[in-house]
This record gives sequence, structure tokens and C-alpha cells, in this order.
Amino acid sequence: MNLSIALYTLMLGIACDAFVAQLKPRSISGMGLNAARQPIMAGNWKMNPGTEEEALALAEGVAKLLGEETCALSDDEANEDTCTEVVIFPPFPFISKVKDTVEDIGLTVGAQNFFFEDKGAFTGSVSAGMVKSVGCEYMLCGHSERRTLFEEGDVNINLKVKKVVESGMKPILCIGETKDEFDLNIKKEVCAMQLSKDLFGVTKEQMADVVIAYEPVWAIGTGLVCGAEEANEVHVFIRECLTNMYDEEVAQQTRIQYGGSVTPESVDSLMAQPDIDGCLVGGASLVDEKFSRIVNFKKL
Repeated sequence: MNLSIALYTLMLGIACDAFVAQLKPRSISGMGLNAARQPIMAGNWKMNPGTEEEALALAEGVAKLLGEETCALSDDEANEDTCTEVVIFPPFPFISKVKDTVEDIGLTVGAQNFFFEDKGAFTGSVSAGMVKSVGCEYMLCGHSERRTLFEEGDVNINLKVKKVVESGMKPILCIGETKDEFDLNIKKEVCAMQLSKDLFGVTKEQMADVVIAYEPVWAIGTGLVCGAEEANEVHVFIRECLTNMYDEEVAQQTRIQYGGSVTPESVDSLMAQPDIDGCLVGGASLVDEKFSRIVNFKKL
């Protein structure tokens, strides 16, 4: 272990110990079995595809494959516990036309990023109000690539989460450990710290609109695999954190997605786990047949 990693581990351990020590011992490992949470599948297109024509073709392909089988955002509240909510996150230039393509079958769209100020001299940025005005209902906050590639910190992520809920939209807050943190066996400490910082100031009432996405960064695009039971274990821990930060009601109602190279081959075993409520899908969401198979997962 090199010196920088050792120092990082020591500092993170000291910072996390006080928070984790406050977690009251309780058994919630089957909490999901008693909770009625609507599944939510999301496709993050990232900086893909390359043209508007390709984006619309992808949206049309998804719409065609899901039209008869998916009850995403139904007006019939009686279906909410059994149908699957589906969200697509296209790049900014494609949002409006993609929304027009998929909204008739109940899919909704979201934005991959934004800046927490309402307006001003922030060249290259967009505001929450701007993306809401073109029909976005969800917003990604704290995605692993924003944290690692763009060095986005928890202070800004927290500001974004609060801005989203204050704007009447719904954040998908992404948390998770890097490969170094996984190797150091501090994944739970990392998740606890990120939850504590990123949800600071978010009220119990606002948590009704918050979705959590657990992203083990080491399992994204690396060929490494996080097993379904291993992922569920972290989801159980996240619920325990939410119980202590808020209460058991919030922990029960909050939907927690798994996001780590989800594929048609892995989705069924993931969704069979009691505390996994959906998936945040990257590369597979760029292939309509793969994404539709993930959305239409088989209940084991």
C-alpha cells in the first residue's frame, strides 16, 4: 500500500468511525420483503449516441419494445406497486425530442447533470429550472463519473440534491466505493459518509422523492462483477443508515437501485434480491433489445 492510500484510509476511517458507531444495532436484513416499492429502471446514455438521428432511433426502438409490456408512469395508482417505472437520461441536446418519442408509452426523461444556481454567468452550464422546463422529471446527482472524472465533491452534490427536490423534481443520488476503497474493505464507511454528506438538510418529507443508486465504481466497465447477494448486502446497510438518519419509514419507502454494469444476464438475479428496487443501466441502455430485456426482468 502506498503512502497516499494509507493516509487516505486513516483519514477516512477517523471521519467515518463516529458516524458508523452511531448506527444502532438492529436486524433489517429482509426489510424489503415487507415494503411495497415500485421498481424503477433507468437508462443513462452518458455522452452517447453521436447524433440526434441515432438518439431518436434508439428511443423509438425502446418505445417499440416496451409499448405493450411496460406500465411505467401510469395514471392508475392501483398499478404502481406492480408496474416498473422507466426513466431515460439522454444528453442535453436530445432531451426534448426523446421525450416526445417515449412519453406516450409512459416513459419519462431526466437530465444527467446541472448546476445548482438558478441563472447567471456560468458558461456551459444549465439550471434545474431549464431542464424541468423541457420535461425532465429526474436528475442524476453524484454519478461516479462526475465524482471521479470531474472531481465533483459532496458539498456540491448536496447542493444539487436539495435544488432538485426544491424544484419539484426527483434526484437519483449515486453513491459507491472506488476500486481502492473496495480493496481496503471500507465500502460501507464510504457509502455511510456519502449518504450523510449528500443528504444533509434534506427533510424526511423530501425523501419521498429521492432515489438512491448504489454504484460500486470498481464494477463499472472493468469486467469485474459485484454479485447479487453482495450488492443486496450493501443495500441493506444503506437502509440501516437511512433508518438512523431519518427513521424506519423512510428506509422502507426509499427505492435503492443497483448500478454496476447491469446486463440482461444479471438483471434477474439482482431483482430477485429483497432490497434491490431497480437498476441504473449504462452501456446496456444503448442497445434497445438489451435495455428492454432489463426493464422486463423475470421475477424469480
